Amino acid sequence: MERRSEIVRVSVVGILANLVLVAFKAAVGLVSGSIAVILDAVNNLSDALSSVITIVGTKLAGKAPDKKHPYGYGRIENISSVTIAVIVLLAGLAAFKESVEKIIHPEAASYTAVSLIVIGAAVVVKLLLGRYVKGKGEQLHSESLVASGSDALFDAAISAATLVAAAVSLIWGLSIEGWLGAVIAVVIVKSGVEILLESLSGIIGQRIDSDLSARLKEYVGSFDGVRGAYDLTLHHYGPEKIIGSVHVELPDEMTARQIHHLTRRISEGVYREFGIILTVGIYASNTGTDESSLMRQAAQEIAAAYPAFRQLHAFYVEREEKRVSFDLVLDFGCDAAGIRDAVLAELRRRYPDYTFSAVLDTYFSD
Repeated sequence: MERRSEIVRVSVVGILANLVLVAFKAAVGLVSGSIAVILDAVNNLSDALSSVITIVGTKLAGKAPDKKHPYGYGRIENISSVTIAVIVLLAGLAAFKESVEKIIHPEAASYTAVSLIVIGAAVVVKLLLGRYVKGKGEQLHSESLVASGSDALFDAAISAATLVAAAVSLIWGLSIEGWLGAVIAVVIVKSGVEILLESLSGIIGQRIDSDLSARLKEYVGSFDGVRGAYDLTLHHYGPEKIIGSVHVELPDEMTARQIHHLTRRISEGVYREFGIILTVGIYASNTGTDESSLMRQAAQEIAAAYPAFRQLHAFYVEREEKRVSFDLVLDFGCDAAGIRDAVLAELRRRYPDYTFSAVLDTYFSD
């Protein structure tokens, strides 16, 4: 609740600041006849609308889970970011159209001292606003706020460019309004595309952050009895809800009661320390023999000869049946089946009395 309230508060600040800039820039643009200033005002209006969408999206994302959506509504924040990106793109395309018309049919702009002061003040306001909103977005893990803050920083640079155009017009009498408007439009479109791609990437599902993955595996591996943590997967249902799973390697002599107690402690500890709902699965690890360790080391060395090799785990030797199984993790884009078959063939050559099988695992996390 505190996070959502803070996002709303920051967005309200953005709305008020942008509306003030819209009023001043629109007035200056109409008086001076500057298409660049008018387009800049329109862009500020789209920024205010983006903040409104951020507020609405944040409110909807905070709805409690229900039967139809048991994971909650947190991903609405991603949809809000996509909506903002579309608005930015449309504003950029409209700006480009107007700028091209200005290039074809140029009109001289008239700048006054007041207009230049207003534009200069806008540079300062948008710079401060952009740093504030983007910083809060990163702190609150809000894609919408980060996008709005980045856009505001672009606006500061654009307004500064408008001052350059004014200087050119006043000193040399040259009108570069249309060309400057086109540059502004391209920057707006570029920003919109970047926001859109980032937002869609979040909806599709991104790779787990390497630092978070390392910290989680280190924490899980710190429990007594755990010989390794593997297959970590995390699914984001909004910034405040992450659900995932992990497999831990445990001695095969542990009882179901001991395993239950341990995995329960791990799940509770992960939620307490990281706020992540984590299901813990298990792999058995051989105890009381050096033979399985030597075979595992051999499999590791054989697989490591391939550049695509990332990890080998869940290695278990069933001594009586003379059967060995393990999971093989390879990088994306390689001939995974071919590498697996080659590794298995070499293992069978070295240990002809055993049957080997390997499951190709996905490289979900580092």
